[in-house]
Amino acid sequence: MRHKRAGLHLSRTSAHRKALFSNMVAALLTYERIRTTVVKAKEIRRLAERAITWARRLGPILTKTPEKRTDEERARVVHAMRMALRMVRDRDAVLKLFEEIAPRYLSRNGGYTRLMQTDQRPGDAAQMAFLELIPGEGEAAPKKGKEAKDVKEAKEGGEGKGKAKAKAASGEAKPAKSPKAGAASKAKKEAGGGRAPAKSAATMKRSSRGRGGGE
Repeated sequence: MRHKRAGLHLSRTSAHRKALFSNMVAALLTYERIRTTVVKAKEIRRLAERAITWARRLGPILTKTPEKRTDEERARVVHAMRMALRMVRDRDAVLKLFEEIAPRYLSRNGGYTRLMQTDQRPGDAAQMAFLELIPGEGEAAPKKGKEAKDVKEAKEGGEGKGKAKAKAASGEAKPAKSPKAGAASKAKKEAGGGRAPAKSAATMKRSSRGRGGGE
């Protein structure tokens, strides 16, 4: 029985599992949105929120510049960063956590991430999900990657269709050719412009038989 053993093994050794979780939490803090399986997302969510809590507990200290912090406040910041580095082994991600992400959630007690299930992965049919950081107060949800591109293309396509409809309604279509011009062009094509008329398929077939000496 698994008494007091939280978490899943995910068919990996402890070293592999810790490295996997560390990299994925760092990616979540860096890009603020990742796509993975539901099982991994639930494990990463637990660890990411723990790291954010270490930074958020500093409170108003995060809003001060390093020069205005007292020695005691600096010691608290260093201790919190070291605790976060136990899980997130990426210094750039930890710096972003303490400088940008944690101040966003000063008035929020937990619940910094959200999980949205999507389709199944081709091959093993694993259930996939998006794990992302929720926006702070007064911030809009970021649109990144393919979704932002799709939204932009759909918007541009809609504007193009609207312009085409407006152009057709205003009567800016191409003018139709006059009957005289059509008759002149038809006569010119029939004349061939001085070129020899093209041979028909039957004529070409008979000539080829003649060159070969008949059947």
